[in-house]
Amino acid sequence: MDEVIGLFPTPFMRLPATLDAALVKALVEHFSARAAVENNASAQLSHTRMLKPSDSPLLVAVAERLTPKLAEFGTLLFGERLGWSLKEMWVNVLEQGGRQAMHNHANSFISGVVYLTPTHPEARTVFMKSPGGTDFSFKNDHEGSRTGPYNADKWISPEPMPGDLVLFPSYLMHAVPPNPGELRITLAFNAIPTRLDSWGYRIGFTG
Repeated sequence: MDEVIGLFPTPFMRLPATLDAALVKALVEHFSARAAVENNASAQLSHTRMLKPSDSPLLVAVAERLTPKLAEFGTLLFGERLGWSLKEMWVNVLEQGGRQAMHNHANSFISGVVYLTPTHPEARTVFMKSPGGTDFSFKNDHEGSRTGPYNADKWISPEPMPGDLVLFPSYLMHAVPPNPGELRITLAFNAIPTRLDSWGYRIGFTG
Protein backbone atom coordinates (compact mmCIF):
# COMPACT_ATOMS: atom_id res chain seq x y z
CA MET A 1 0.00 0.00 0.00
CA ASP A 2 1.28 3.47 -0.89
CA GLU A 3 2.21 5.53 2.13
CA VAL A 4 3.22 9.14 2.74
CA ILE A 5 5.39 9.69 5.83
CA GLY A 6 5.97 13.16 7.26
CA LEU A 7 9.68 13.20 8.09
CA PHE A 8 10.95 15.22 11.05
CA PRO A 9 7.74 17.15 11.81
CA THR A 10 7.82 20.32 13.92
CA PRO A 11 5.68 20.04 17.06
CA PHE A 12 3.18 22.74 17.93
CA MET A 13 1.08 22.27 21.07
CA ARG A 14 -2.24 24.00 21.64
CA LEU A 15 -3.60 23.91 25.20
CA PRO A 16 -7.04 25.52 25.59
CA ALA A 17 -8.07 27.21 28.84
CA THR A 18 -4.69 26.80 30.55
CA LEU A 19 -5.35 29.93 32.60
CA ASP A 20 -8.73 30.50 34.24
CA ALA A 21 -10.78 33.63 33.61
CA ALA A 22 -9.98 35.22 36.97
CA LEU A 23 -6.22 34.94 36.45
CA VAL A 24 -6.49 36.21 32.88
CA LYS A 25 -8.49 39.25 34.06
CA ALA A 26 -5.96 40.01 36.80
CA LEU A 27 -3.04 39.78 34.36
CA VAL A 28 -4.70 42.17 31.91
CA GLU A 29 -5.52 44.68 34.64
CA HIS A 30 -2.06 44.56 36.21
CA PHE A 31 0.24 44.43 33.20
CA SER A 32 -1.51 46.16 30.30
CA ALA A 33 -0.65 49.60 31.70
CA ARG A 34 2.97 48.52 32.26
CA ALA A 35 3.68 47.81 28.59
CA ALA A 36 5.84 50.91 28.09
CA VAL A 37 8.60 49.49 25.86
CA GLU A 38 8.00 50.53 22.25
CA ASN A 39 8.33 47.98 19.48
CA ASN A 40 10.92 48.92 16.86
CA ALA A 41 8.76 47.80 13.91
CA SER A 42 5.27 48.98 14.86
CA ALA A 43 4.25 52.10 16.77
CA GLN A 44 0.98 50.39 17.77
CA LEU A 45 2.76 47.55 19.60
CA SER A 46 4.32 47.84 23.05
CA HIS A 47 5.76 45.42 25.59
CA THR A 48 6.54 45.23 29.28
CA ARG A 49 10.13 44.80 30.39
CA MET A 50 11.38 41.23 30.65
CA LEU A 51 9.82 39.65 33.71
CA LYS A 52 10.49 36.67 35.98
CA PRO A 53 7.86 34.73 37.93
CA SER A 54 9.28 36.19 41.14
CA ASP A 55 8.33 39.70 39.97
CA SER A 56 4.64 39.19 40.77
CA PRO A 57 2.40 36.69 42.57
CA LEU A 58 0.34 36.65 39.37
CA LEU A 59 3.35 35.36 37.43
CA VAL A 60 4.02 32.76 40.11
CA ALA A 61 0.49 31.47 39.51
CA VAL A 62 1.10 31.48 35.75
CA ALA A 63 4.36 29.58 36.17
CA GLU A 64 2.64 26.90 38.27
CA ARG A 65 0.24 26.25 35.40
CA LEU A 66 2.83 26.46 32.61
CA THR A 67 5.66 24.34 34.03
CA PRO A 68 3.94 20.93 33.72
CA LYS A 69 3.00 21.79 30.14
CA LEU A 70 6.62 22.69 29.37
CA ALA A 71 7.78 19.30 30.65
CA GLU A 72 5.20 17.57 28.44
CA PHE A 73 6.20 19.52 25.33
CA GLY A 74 9.90 19.17 26.13
CA THR A 75 9.52 15.40 26.06
CA LEU A 76 8.53 15.71 22.39
CA LEU A 77 11.64 17.77 21.64
CA PHE A 78 14.25 15.81 23.61
CA GLY A 79 12.75 12.37 24.25
CA GLU A 80 12.96 12.69 28.04
CA ARG A 81 10.93 14.41 30.73
CA LEU A 82 13.28 17.14 31.97
CA GLY A 83 13.03 19.93 34.48
CA TRP A 84 12.16 23.27 32.89
CA SER A 85 12.34 26.88 34.01
CA LEU A 86 10.81 30.05 32.62
CA LYS A 87 13.73 32.15 31.45
CA GLU A 88 11.75 35.34 30.78
CA MET A 89 8.18 36.51 30.37
CA TRP A 90 6.68 39.68 28.89
CA VAL A 91 3.27 41.11 28.04
CA ASN A 92 2.50 42.43 24.54
CA VAL A 93 -0.18 45.06 23.91
CA LEU A 94 -1.17 45.30 20.24
CA GLU A 95 -3.43 48.20 19.34
CA GLN A 96 -5.61 48.45 16.26
CA GLY A 97 -3.39 48.68 13.17
CA GLY A 98 -0.35 47.30 14.96
CA ARG A 99 1.61 44.23 13.89
CA GLN A 100 4.50 42.07 14.99
CA ALA A 101 7.26 41.50 12.43
CA MET A 102 8.56 38.03 11.61
CA HIS A 103 11.01 36.82 14.26
CA ASN A 104 12.08 33.90 16.41
CA HIS A 105 13.46 33.70 19.94
CA ALA A 106 17.17 33.29 20.68
CA ASN A 107 18.82 31.61 23.67
CA SER A 108 15.88 29.38 24.53
CA PHE A 109 14.36 26.04 23.52
CA ILE A 110 10.61 26.38 24.09
CA SER A 111 8.64 29.55 23.48
CA GLY A 112 4.99 30.12 24.13
CA VAL A 113 2.11 32.55 24.07
CA VAL A 114 -0.84 32.86 26.43
CA TYR A 115 -3.70 34.82 24.88
CA LEU A 116 -5.27 37.22 27.39
CA THR A 117 -7.90 38.95 25.23
CA PRO A 118 -9.99 37.91 22.23
CA THR A 119 -8.03 37.90 18.97
CA HIS A 120 -9.43 39.21 15.70
CA PRO A 121 -9.39 36.39 13.10
CA GLU A 122 -7.09 38.44 10.87
CA ALA A 123 -4.58 38.97 13.71
CA ARG A 124 -3.96 35.33 14.55
CA THR A 125 -0.33 34.32 15.00
CA VAL A 126 1.24 33.17 11.74
CA PHE A 127 4.06 30.62 11.69
CA MET A 128 6.33 30.32 8.66
CA LYS A 129 9.28 28.47 7.26
CA SER A 130 12.66 30.06 7.88
CA PRO A 131 13.76 32.29 4.99
CA GLY A 132 15.98 30.45 2.53
CA GLY A 133 19.53 31.19 1.52
CA THR A 134 20.76 32.81 -1.68
CA ASP A 135 19.83 29.94 -4.00
CA PHE A 136 17.21 30.33 -6.70
CA SER A 137 13.73 29.38 -5.53
CA PHE A 138 11.20 27.62 -7.75
CA LYS A 139 7.54 27.37 -6.80
CA ASN A 140 4.33 26.02 -8.23
CA ASP A 141 1.89 28.60 -6.93
CA HIS A 142 -1.23 29.53 -8.91
CA GLU A 143 -5.03 29.31 -8.81
CA GLY A 144 -4.96 25.64 -9.80
CA SER A 145 -2.45 24.50 -7.15
CA ARG A 146 -3.36 23.32 -3.67
CA THR A 147 -1.44 24.31 -0.54
CA GLY A 148 -0.70 21.55 1.95
CA PRO A 149 1.73 20.79 4.78
CA TYR A 150 4.54 19.88 2.39
CA ASN A 151 4.48 22.96 0.15
CA ALA A 152 3.13 25.74 2.40
CA ASP A 153 5.29 28.70 3.37
CA LYS A 154 3.16 29.68 6.35
CA TRP A 155 0.50 28.35 8.71
CA ILE A 156 -2.12 30.45 10.47
CA SER A 157 -2.80 29.23 13.98
CA PRO A 158 -6.39 28.55 15.13
CA GLU A 159 -8.33 31.43 16.61
CA PRO A 160 -7.53 31.46 20.34
CA MET A 161 -9.70 32.24 23.32
CA PRO A 162 -8.50 34.14 26.42
CA GLY A 163 -6.55 31.74 28.62
CA ASP A 164 -5.40 29.53 25.74
CA LEU A 165 -1.72 28.58 25.54
CA VAL A 166 0.43 27.58 22.58
CA LEU A 167 3.95 26.11 22.76
CA PHE A 168 6.48 25.81 19.95
CA PRO A 169 10.24 25.40 19.42
CA SER A 170 11.98 28.74 19.89
CA TYR A 171 13.58 28.60 16.45
CA LEU A 172 10.20 28.65 14.69
CA MET A 173 9.61 31.91 12.81
CA HIS A 174 6.34 33.68 13.56
CA ALA A 175 4.59 37.02 13.17
CA VAL A 176 1.29 38.81 13.77
CA PRO A 177 -0.44 40.52 10.81
CA PRO A 178 -1.93 44.01 11.19
CA ASN A 179 -4.64 43.92 13.83
CA PRO A 180 -7.97 45.32 12.54
CA GLY A 181 -9.76 44.61 15.81
CA GLU A 182 -9.76 45.61 19.45
CA LEU A 183 -6.78 45.62 21.81
CA ARG A 184 -4.91 42.30 21.58
CA ILE A 185 -2.98 41.39 24.74
CA THR A 186 -0.76 38.34 25.12
CA LEU A 187 1.77 36.97 27.58
CA ALA A 188 4.83 35.53 25.85
CA PHE A 189 7.69 33.59 27.41
CA ASN A 190 10.82 31.55 26.78
CA ALA A 191 11.89 28.44 28.66
CA ILE A 192 15.06 26.39 29.09
CA PRO A 193 15.66 22.87 30.44
CA THR A 194 17.77 22.21 33.51
CA ARG A 195 20.26 20.23 31.44
CA LEU A 196 20.90 18.23 28.27
CA ASP A 197 22.94 15.01 28.17
CA SER A 198 24.53 13.67 24.98
CA TRP A 199 26.11 10.35 25.91
CA GLY A 200 27.80 11.72 29.00
CA TYR A 201 28.52 15.21 27.71
CA ARG A 202 26.25 17.23 29.97
CA ILE A 203 25.44 20.90 29.69
CA GLY A 204 23.37 22.69 32.30
CA PHE A 205 21.25 25.83 32.11
CA THR A 206 20.21 28.24 34.82
CA GLY A 207 17.59 30.94 34.65
